[in-house]
Amino acid sequence: MVNSCDSPDPCKPSRPRIVIALGDPAGIGAEVTLRALADPRTLAAGIDPADVVLVGCRRWLEQSYRQLRQHGGDPLVDPADLTVVDCPLAGPIEPGVSGSAAGAASFAWLGEAVALVQEQPGQVLVTAPIAKASWHAAGHRYPGQTERLAELAGIARASMLFTAVAPGGHWRLNTLLATTHIPLAEVPRQLTPELIEQQLDRLLGFCQRFQSRPRLVVAGLNPHAGEAGTLGREEQDWLVPCLKEWRARHPEVRLEGPLPPDTCWLEAGEAWRGAGTGADGYLALYHDQGLIPVKLLAFDAAVNTSLGLPFLRTSPDHGTAFAIAGQGVARPDSMIAALITAWQLG
Repeated sequence: MVNSCDSPDPCKPSRPRIVIALGDPAGIGAEVTLRALADPRTLAAGIDPADVVLVGCRRWLEQSYRQLRQHGGDPLVDPADLTVVDCPLAGPIEPGVSGSAAGAASFAWLGEAVALVQEQPGQVLVTAPIAKASWHAAGHRYPGQTERLAELAGIARASMLFTAVAPGGHWRLNTLLATTHIPLAEVPRQLTPELIEQQLDRLLGFCQRFQSRPRLVVAGLNPHAGEAGTLGREEQDWLVPCLKEWRARHPEVRLEGPLPPDTCWLEAGEAWRGAGTGADGYLALYHDQGLIPVKLLAFDAAVNTSLGLPFLRTSPDHGTAFAIAGQGVARPDSMIAALITAWQLG
């Protein structure tokens, strides 16, 4: 099906339709999407492929499907059975070889997907991975999809939160990044009390979906959280007072921090293995501070969720994987988690 505008079946329960932007055509976006939509875990969650709209090049998607079938492996959904908004590629793209043409395509596909989501409230967006270098080669100088989504939505900043359900389903790991795709040297300059307060508000709102009185933990910026100012002044000069003020405005929240970054997620590691329960939410002050523990614990299960947008967006927590693109070996686990999270939270 192409550009289907059929009304939903009135006999089916009202659920959000999922719009998927297929990412860099030289990467694994097509493979993980087609495998995820055929996976028993996705179907068991109640997601019918008929409820999904793909945004990308139909001819490329069908070619990818034929090539992947030759490799065997996990089942694939046939693109012929899916609704596809066809945005044709200007020319052929070789798996694993990205560049300006692939960057232009993935940039356009994301924009079209957002337009579809904004046209019909209640839809949710799932994005396959893109290559920032290819976007830049195509003239689109964005740090990543999150920043472009904020621009398309008309907001100043969207927040990146990574969420994953621990094995056994007893606990959910939630880590929000105060800053995202910026050089490490820029982090202290961009961190402000106003930013921390905004990010804590967003983290609280997300965690209250699951726990009315959540416990939140904030990591420090410096080693040992500054060690009383001997290893950095940011904590003493403004972060501790900022957290004290926020805590006073939210007496229902158990807020801890700033904690030493090297031990901040130890409790989360134990909880992930089933030994107790960690905090309901963690605030990391920069990209790798938060993503190192998330990916160590939950690489195949974590979902990148954008907060602050007028619609829900999720994404796998991995990249384009050019080195294995087109080989039929990409694991769809994180895309499955992204689809299920979007379906359940949308």
